[in-house]
Amino acid sequence: MRKLTGAVFQSLDGVMQAPGGPEEDPTSSFRFGGWVQPLWGEDMGPFEGVIMGDYDLLLGKRTYDIFAGYWPYNQDNPVGEKFQGINKYVLTHSDEPLEWQNSHRLAGETSEAVAELKRSEGRDLLIQGSSTLYPGLLSARLIDRLMLMTFPVVLGEGKSIFDGSLEAGTLKLVDHFVSNTGVVIATYEPAGDVQTGSFETKPPSEQELERREKMREGRW
Repeated sequence: MRKLTGAVFQSLDGVMQAPGGPEEDPTSSFRFGGWVQPLWGEDMGPFEGVIMGDYDLLLGKRTYDIFAGYWPYNQDNPVGEKFQGINKYVLTHSDEPLEWQNSHRLAGETSEAVAELKRSEGRDLLIQGSSTLYPGLLSARLIDRLMLMTFPVVLGEGKSIFDGSLEAGTLKLVDHFVSNTGVVIATYEPAGDVQTGSFETKPPSEQELERREKMREGRW
């Protein structure tokens, strides 16, 4: 079965919109397109191995459109050369032709389509951009490895993979790295359901019991 990795550029407050440039995705009047470039360092650690590894791309339609308008025209860049030759699987309900070579349409419900793709023969898969894919795929536990590249900037607005719709679950940290510009690259794998516990070692105080009663009655 193919493995699926999601590699996310995000701000400290979880925004991943338009990291590459001002005109990349200004939807909803996003003001900070290109916020990654000033913080990109010479050494990006684990990401360098991932982006130049052996994979096919899994993309949402808007990210596909951004990539298709840029990478085929930048073949002098090793990433552009690589993207040109691999398969691009695009989750879309649109009938627009996918003209970039080696592009393939995935129709239907996202989780089902990706689960079927993962069961097929071929290279492992990498998500770039494509914020709308993450909530469903994380909730269905179809992402085998999540690489969060957190840049030291707060944006206050914009698209995020954490939109409040995800199913609960835990992750385990399998790798971490800090770049020379302060980008924290943390790589996680799924680790099952959320476990809960308590730091209480003594019976609750009368004040605490009163607080809990207020909560139950909606007075807190």
